[in-house]
Amino acid sequence: MITRSPDLLQSVIPTVANDARDWQTQLAQAIRDPRELLARLGLDDHWLPGANQGHALFEVRVPEAYLARMRPKDPQDPLLRQVLPVTAETDSVTGFVSDPLEEAEHTPRRGLIHKYHGRVLLIASPACAINCRYCFRRHFPYAENSPSRAQWEETLAYLANDPSIQEAILSGGDPLASGDKRLAWLVERLGEIAHLRRLRIHTRLPVVIPDRVDDALLAWLQATRLQTVMVLHINHPNEIDAAVVEACTRLRGAGVTLLNQSVLLRGINDDVGTLEELSERLFSAGVLPYYLHVLDPVAGAAHFDVPDSEALTLVDELRTRLAGFLLPRLVREVPGEASKTPL
Repeated sequence: MITRSPDLLQSVIPTVANDARDWQTQLAQAIRDPRELLARLGLDDHWLPGANQGHALFEVRVPEAYLARMRPKDPQDPLLRQVLPVTAETDSVTGFVSDPLEEAEHTPRRGLIHKYHGRVLLIASPACAINCRYCFRRHFPYAENSPSRAQWEETLAYLANDPSIQEAILSGGDPLASGDKRLAWLVERLGEIAHLRRLRIHTRLPVVIPDRVDDALLAWLQATRLQTVMVLHINHPNEIDAAVVEACTRLRGAGVTLLNQSVLLRGINDDVGTLEELSERLFSAGVLPYYLHVLDPVAGAAHFDVPDSEALTLVDELRTRLAGFLLPRLVREVPGEASKTPL
């Protein structure tokens, strides 16, 4: 069962503004009802029982800007399939567990995950703008990993006392679901730690609500001395529309290096043509393909799994179609290993 309580989510979602284009308004008005999601796409109630079962385990959350890119009356639309709950999520499948990356074993402080040498991950927000059905943190205990200001100070001291740490990674949830004032404070404090070199931000918000890339966001990104990398999460070329391209252009103009990581998903992007087009459209938007992850074995997502043999065949064929710099690295995250494991 998802552990993000409504009260906790509301506490980190900024106050809603009056402008319907404001990202905060769009975040607050995301679709959270499976029946509404189906109705908006002209799909009948045949899909509702399974959607309700999956929703009970991990709630639906879909912003309007993302919904607008889906094909109406198509239950196999690759964007819809990423967010529509199905009955298969209730299946118990051997090897698919609630904490597939064993993150609980590497959390020395509330909201701090320290697995790899030289870098740490900070849970900067428990909220997401969109709930992806394959999310490896769909069971993550966010209520136990949402630091207070005093606890953030302890985390900052932890970083300051370990000169081996050169990179701070903001994650979540989605870090950009937090307000800019809070993020600006955190990034300013990180910049005061002399041995930190880089700030990395893992986010889906510029993709699902492109208006999130506003002046306030760009201001604190440009203000930090840290070299800033933003890792977007785009799985299918249909996710990249003109608004996403414009958001990427603004981020690059602020000096942010843009990378993308995708998850290989059954029925969504497990064909070479889709992966080829994704890499080409990413690069046209100024985003470099970085990782293609095989699915993390999280409970509720086994129906998305693509066997390693198929994944390797896909990437071998993709290699014949793309320039080397457009080929994402096929990887798996193995608990206990010192880095991502190439396949």
